[in-house]
Amino acid sequence: MKSAKPEKKIRSLGDLQAIKQKVKDENALREDGYKACVTIHMGTCGIASGAREILTALMDELAACGRHDVRITTSGCIGACSHEPVMTVEVLGAKPVLYGDLNPVAAGDVFREHVLGGRIVPQFVVTLGTQS
Repeated sequence: MKSAKPEKKIRSLGDLQAIKQKVKDENALREDGYKACVTIHMGTCGIASGAREILTALMDELAACGRHDVRITTSGCIGACSHEPVMTVEVLGAKPVLYGDLNPVAAGDVFREHVLGGRIVPQFVVTLGTQS
């Protein structure tokens, strides 16, 4: 019986923190059974700009694709008012992407291309990765 290849040795606090972050990133969505999460930001300016229509369009897309490992949720304002309506797409193992200047058709395209297909849709990207 072959033994498994030994893991890289932890030589510093930085190594340990990197391992912790990697495990956290790999398991963040998986813990609740989802591989992707789409958050529609529905602050006052988002709702006024059409966030409810985006939510409806994405719920229709989710129902049509038959996937059960994608969560669609809402949150309040994210501070990207000039790009409303906006939504964040988080896919297991990838950096979150904030998409903006959306309409129901564009949101459906982003859902199919990014959430289902794994391809970022650059023309609607506001930020890539976590905002600080």
